[in-house]
Amino acid sequence: MQTPENHLIPVLITGTLIIAILIGVLFLFVIIYQGKMIKNQVTLLKLNDEKQTSLLNAVLETQEGERKRLAETLNDSVGQVLSAIKLNMHRLDKNSIAEYKQPLLLDTCNLADDCLAEIRHIIQNVLPPVLTDYGLNQALHGLCAKVEQTTGIRIELNTGAAGPRPKPATELALYRIAQELFGNAIKHAEASMIWLTLEDKQGWLILEFKDNGKGFNPDAIKHGFGLKNIESRVQLIKGEMKLYTRPASGTVTTIRVRVD
Repeated sequence: MQTPENHLIPVLITGTLIIAILIGVLFLFVIIYQGKMIKNQVTLLKLNDEKQTSLLNAVLETQEGERKRLAETLNDSVGQVLSAIKLNMHRLDKNSIAEYKQPLLLDTCNLADDCLAEIRHIIQNVLPPVLTDYGLNQALHGLCAKVEQTTGIRIELNTGAAGPRPKPATELALYRIAQELFGNAIKHAEASMIWLTLEDKQGWLILEFKDNGKGFNPDAIKHGFGLKNIESRVQLIKGEMKLYTRPASGTVTTIRVRVD
């Protein structure tokens, strides 16, 4: 008669193999993703004037930052969990006492579940499935709910009447811009309320981000890396950006992109 640990060992081995395959798929996805970025870089290298060169540098810095964050996440989360699984497998191999094997097997199965969940989370951050499957409106709803839940900042979202879906590159750029704007507001604005509006108006897709934070004097502050990221993304989708702010009066950022 087979003991419970004998039943668990094939399941554990299968789970570990699945994790290894998923990690391989994830790295393949990252390689393809970087290939597309390199293609964009080659196109951007043809730009000559000073403004476009500045844009290119901002884009390259953004992409390098994204690659670095992805590598750190893989190392800090997935890498550590896999190391723990490997250690447990070694202990199982050395330990022949059944009463010690059972807890190790259960712990290793839990670690495998955590690893799978972390891989799904990483993939969603690279390219959110809700964005590709359901569009920018639904993706922004999810983003606002997550920010509101984790920060306690009240967020009011108005997506207006849904128009035709813009190009995938435009949707992704606007989603990343919204993420960057939320990040800036959380880090610097000390806001208690944020209003986010997305509307399709006379051939323009308009994203407006407004907070009731402390604001700043745009003439007295050097544009930070976050703002450079936003400007570069707006330029890449041939959009327009306006920023209004002053001390103690919050900040309003408006991005317009042609969709007709």
